[in-house]
Amino acid sequence: MKTIIKHNNQQYEIDLSKPIDISIPIKGTQEHVTAWGLSAPAIDHIISVAKGGTVNFNTLHFNPHAHGTHTECVGHITETFHSVNQSLNKFFFIAEVVTVAPGKWGKDYVISKKQLENALKGQHPEAIIIRTLPNDPSKLSRNYSKTNPPYVLEEAAVFLRMLNIQHLLIDLPSVDKEEDDGRLLAHKAFWDVKKNVRTEATITELIYISNAVEDGTYLLNLQFAPIENDAAPSRPILYEIKAV
Repeated sequence: MKTIIKHNNQQYEIDLSKPIDISIPIKGTQEHVTAWGLSAPAIDHIISVAKGGTVNFNTLHFNPHAHGTHTECVGHITETFHSVNQSLNKFFFIAEVVTVAPGKWGKDYVISKKQLENALKGQHPEAIIIRTLPNDPSKLSRNYSKTNPPYVLEEAAVFLRMLNIQHLLIDLPSVDKEEDDGRLLAHKAFWDVKKNVRTEATITELIYISNAVEDGTYLLNLQFAPIENDAAPSRPILYEIKAV
């Protein structure tokens, strides 16, 4: 099903019958992406049709920050409660998919302002979707705990904020360093917590973008579970768009 949308005086054609899912689902198996020292999520089969029950009735045990794709709001780092479920009143955005190879910085690998500036090529999207290299399906089941994954430098987060990018999506467990003594520089810079707190801005982590998806401009449908919490499991969906 094709439709036409208008954004910044430009019309785009979109085929809504061809969604591109960039989320990692919660499966309840040991071969599952995890982070922050937690074990894999679990699904308890309280009632099972296979075991004689009339329905399947399962209880899920997971942490949105550690198990699969999740979207978080500024409430993730503030004393004041903010719910991601109350953060947005629209869910479709023009997004730019960019691929970045984190560079060596001391003992770490990081994403810099210059890298994002080069990747965006002057674009000012509502959302940026960052795919890091190397990129392969092992990201779907990787245990990131105690591995010091790449992260986003504060200067890069400030750069995205200054472009008024509202939604940052990345295929890493966090935009910040795994162990940084609670500084959370990229989170704080992107949400501008010291000045004008951006309560409508979101960060989505632990996505997975197949290599078959080319860099470029897409329509993003940012879906997440309606849970009153700082973060919730999410399912970002991309659609290819064509200027008309």
